[in-house]
Amino acid sequence: MSVSDRSEPAPGRVSPRWATRPILQVLLQGFLVGVSGTAVLAQSATPGAGVELAPIVVDRPQAAATARPVVRRTTATRAVSARRRNIRDHSASRDARPIAPAQPVPSASAPLPGADPVLLARQRLEAMPGGTAVVSQSQIQDEGNPTISKALRSVPGVIVQDFFGGNDQPRIQIRGSGLQQNPVERGIMVLQNGLPINRADGSYVVGLANPNQTEALEVYRGYIANRLGATVLGGALNFVSPTGSSAPGARFTLSGGSYGQLNAGLQAGFRQDNIDGLIQVDRSQRDGYRAYNSSERTSVAANVGVAWADNIKTRFFIGYTDLGFDVAGPLTRDLLSANPRQVFTGPTVTPSGAINPGPNVVRDRPRRETSQFLIGQRTSATFGAHLVDFALGYTYTDDMFRFPISSGVRTTRGGDFTTLLRYGYKPDETSLLPLFESSAQYTIGSARRGNYLNLGGVQGSQFGSNDLDASTLSLYSGLNIPIWPAVTLSPSISYAYATRDNRDTFGLATRPTAAFSPARPYTLLPNGAVPTQDTSYGRTYQGWSPSLALSYRPVPDQTIFAAVSGGFEPPTHDDLLATVNGTPNSSAGRPNPAAPFAPADAFRTPNLKAQTATTVEGGWRGRQDNLSWDVVSYYSWIDNELLSLRDAAGSSLGAINAGRTTHFGIEGGIGAKLTDWLSARATYTYQDFRFQNDPIRGNNRLAGAPRHVVGAMLQLQPTAEWKIVGALRWQPEKTPVDNMNTVYAKPFAVVDLKTEYRINEHFTVFGEVGNIFNERYAASTLIVDVARRDQAVYLPGDGRTFYAGVRATY
Repeated sequence: MSVSDRSEPAPGRVSPRWATRPILQVLLQGFLVGVSGTAVLAQSATPGAGVELAPIVVDRPQAAATARPVVRRTTATRAVSARRRNIRDHSASRDARPIAPAQPVPSASAPLPGADPVLLARQRLEAMPGGTAVVSQSQIQDEGNPTISKALRSVPGVIVQDFFGGNDQPRIQIRGSGLQQNPVERGIMVLQNGLPINRADGSYVVGLANPNQTEALEVYRGYIANRLGATVLGGALNFVSPTGSSAPGARFTLSGGSYGQLNAGLQAGFRQDNIDGLIQVDRSQRDGYRAYNSSERTSVAANVGVAWADNIKTRFFIGYTDLGFDVAGPLTRDLLSANPRQVFTGPTVTPSGAINPGPNVVRDRPRRETSQFLIGQRTSATFGAHLVDFALGYTYTDDMFRFPISSGVRTTRGGDFTTLLRYGYKPDETSLLPLFESSAQYTIGSARRGNYLNLGGVQGSQFGSNDLDASTLSLYSGLNIPIWPAVTLSPSISYAYATRDNRDTFGLATRPTAAFSPARPYTLLPNGAVPTQDTSYGRTYQGWSPSLALSYRPVPDQTIFAAVSGGFEPPTHDDLLATVNGTPNSSAGRPNPAAPFAPADAFRTPNLKAQTATTVEGGWRGRQDNLSWDVVSYYSWIDNELLSLRDAAGSSLGAINAGRTTHFGIEGGIGAKLTDWLSARATYTYQDFRFQNDPIRGNNRLAGAPRHVVGAMLQLQPTAEWKIVGALRWQPEKTPVDNMNTVYAKPFAVVDLKTEYRINEHFTVFGEVGNIFNERYAASTLIVDVARRDQAVYLPGDGRTFYAGVRATY
């Protein structure tokens, strides 16, 4: 791995600013070129794979499966109905089992001739030597308050910590990647139909991903995501959309409940001859559990697939998401216990100094409003033993984040263009994985960023202006070599080259500052200013990530594997450009009276190195009779781990590279069909992430990572039409809030109950009671370097909630 530092963007280098201008014309031209290319059967991140894959979940029994839509019996729709019956029957036979397909796969290396893509894709993922999982649509659609947090809750190794309970920004981390950002905007590649919604620098807004419009959610943990172009330690999430072929007919869902929750979704799909299409409209809104806690999201998406020939297919995508939510902020431990629905009003001034540090949410009214437009195409073609997969995508993101006064209002607007080419060679038609696979992905983008004062929830004077450019090139090649019956050796190598360029366009000699009186926090003090320091930089990062895996399938339904791999993750612009020196009552750059000789800078631009890792892991997944299991353990040695630090008041200190850290974890799940009417499942994630001989933090645990996370689910099926599911979420041990391990969040256990009843082939009703025992707990916390015991760092989870809904399918 190497890093080069340029104080300015490299002269003579082509700027990606064209990405936001004639890009649509370029993309449409790419579509025309792609017509002569290739196609995927669905939008799985595995080339040519289907979308309905078997995770470790409790699914509905066959009799209670979603009714098949009724369509008019025209000549065109008879073929659709016949194909859909085949797919539904396959899916129903899988859903009849709690965690895995009931019928054994005939051979680990010999798929059934003519088997549908769903079964083949499931077999391929189970054969991969790494951590994988899939969340099916049936797990998501019955939620009264469907969020990405709930969609991922059943996956071992994926830790989701709610921030505000709605469609906002929960902390999602896999194997600790991106753990210490507030909010998390790095560490995972987020894909939609195989194309990234991450920006070109790797950052993302997790609330833009909509599980309501997802047919399956694929999870790739760790190095196994390298083949997708992921230059992160955690891995990748791929949100797979339904198509007109997989979901013909129409579906309408309406649900609502506590705290003003209301969800409505409409979906319609068709297929005729060699063309299919699907459109989705979704609206979700919520007043929220807390006093300042509203959220809303509107999403529109469509896709059209064309089969140009038996071996050449193309799918076009377009979508728009508009997201907005209040940032209710943290509470102190005492306030959390007394009334978790309130919001914090900032520090209290006493004769001996300020106590209870934290943001004044009532005054500053932090909020985020983000919209994203996405358009793309993906084409696949098979030529004998050769598979070619070609994709183009473009996203335009408009993001406004009104932080508390310490950071101010941040606006980021820009576009990103992605091109992907993947090749696979599979000379043996009976094998599950290609003998050779290679891919190249290039993402380039630019954005204009502005920083403004937050004056009591109103955007004030501008104190920062930057043009941000980024590009990331990811190359991958891998082999799956059969070296013995049922034994496969899988070596691979990936290379990443990333650029991060920033041009400071703020033209004034000083940057304005603002402050409120600490004793009278709603009284604005006279305006101030600090000298302008140039924040321009140019950074280049490159690194190799090799891996070597060995897998053994003693029987068709089991895979045992071991692997060693390298990881590489460059910083994002949010790591490289941060507001600093603010307080709960003053803006970034405001001079601190307690330290008059400290630099009065509003920004920090650390010269960060890329984060690298070496990981060893091993696992065993399989099924036997009515039992299914999936267990993976890993140990990572990480150099230069990227940490985003905050002080005792919760204000940003910027990002740093830690020295050596280690991440050890266990990701496990087991499920069983106990009787014809009773199924059970349990998941367990263990995390021990530590500094290693750090001069300040010693061997402390990294803040924010719960050591034990336990999930359990019990499903009762009294009749063919009715099911009842109880679920437990349990963190049995306290979690450190700060890297010094002085303040902890308490353990908690939350129990949920939901039920579903199928009235007839068209209508299904469902209901849910969340947090039955009305537990008061911190679902998440801010993560700081050194915390105070009286600090506002705890983010309350929802209290008892009630939801109900109806789903109609035709």
